[in-house]
Amino acid sequence: MSPERPVLVATEVDDLTADMVITQLNRRNVPVTRFNPADIGATLTVSARFGSCPAPVAGQLRTPSRTVDLAEVRSVYWRRPAWPVFDHLGVDDARFAAAQTRYGLGGTLYALDGPLWVNHPLRNAAADYKPAQLAVAQRLGLTVPPTLVTNDPDMARTFVGSHDQVIFKTLRWTPYRRDGVPVTGWADPVTTTEINEGVAVVPHLFQAVVDKVADLRVLIVGREVFAVRIESGMLDWRKDYSALSYRVVDLPGHVEDALLAYLEHFGLVSGSFDFAVDKAGDLWWLELNPNGQWGWLEESTGLAMAAAFAELLTQGVAP
Repeated sequence: MSPERPVLVATEVDDLTADMVITQLNRRNVPVTRFNPADIGATLTVSARFGSCPAPVAGQLRTPSRTVDLAEVRSVYWRRPAWPVFDHLGVDDARFAAAQTRYGLGGTLYALDGPLWVNHPLRNAAADYKPAQLAVAQRLGLTVPPTLVTNDPDMARTFVGSHDQVIFKTLRWTPYRRDGVPVTGWADPVTTTEINEGVAVVPHLFQAVVDKVADLRVLIVGREVFAVRIESGMLDWRKDYSALSYRVVDLPGHVEDALLAYLEHFGLVSGSFDFAVDKAGDLWWLELNPNGQWGWLEESTGLAMAAAFAELLTQGVAP
């Protein structure tokens, strides 16, 4: 592989996790072009030709400091890009412009058959449906807590009443504000008296609470597996990172094999998995984030996560 072939890093402006990977790529003398789709029309330009050249796709992606030959892209780290919203335009024009960007810029990048994607956004999207995650996890032999997805209030009440404790979880995170204040959807307990007819409007996810003693976050990068036990005492450890402590652990072989098979099922090369650990030490599946955060875990444990991403992107091929 030519050492001049660049790695594309698609992410927002402030992304310390991407910075960690880029630092590791720089140490390997791998050329990197960082861009954000939100910069289209300002500092980002794409041009691609189809049907009039020997290659199926030929063209360039340009930023203020880099010009990339699309045919030479080694790999793409689709980290945390932001798409433009065109809020200076009217509603219809903004919707039109946003669609043209997603299907023009995004479609051009998706058309490339040479680079390794970590991960391809279309595969990320397919793996992001929680009901599908639950079913695939069980098929692969992982233990899944009793879970109900419903918009039937009576079924919801029956389910909640049949378990000692149940939580409500959002099926998909979306930006949400209440009285102008950003609101995060935590995994919160729910009782039968809290379930009203509003449940009928959209599907809700209810899940029996695991009697856990700790949580487990597992990051897989290619074939490298990083497992970190998170001690918190909280139902949802994301509520207070300052109260967490960490311990690097080894996964049982059958769990590691199942997670690698899980990624293969969805065509992913990386993912962050969450489990609850019960008193017997057994692992209960919670969810997969195909593009989850991990930077704070490297800082807390010293695990070489950024280096693993950099090595995968440098090789430019799936393991």
